[in-house]
Amino acid sequence: MDLILITAQAAVDAATATGETAGRAIGLGLGTGLAALGTGIGLGFIFGKTIEAVSRQPELRDDIQSIQWLGFALTEATVFYGFIAGLIAFFV
Repeated sequence: MDLILITAQAAVDAATATGETAGRAIGLGLGTGLAALGTGIGLGFIFGKTIEAVSRQPELRDDIQSIQWLGFALTEATVFYGFIAGLIAFFV
């Protein structure tokens, strides 16, 4: 093969690989960002409703807080699920 053809093919392969990697990186960032956005909204609702519930019935504060922390843990896990899904999409 001619050296010019080999060089041109290598440049095309490098550009394709760079574009593919860039697309994967954008997908990883968007997936993690959207998961964090949803989690932030969910946590705002959880803690806001906890404050409302405790202000209405202060004698149930301990019961409400235990449920609150369970909801917090489950909601926070969605960020990790989104991040892991993004990593899988990036590397696979």
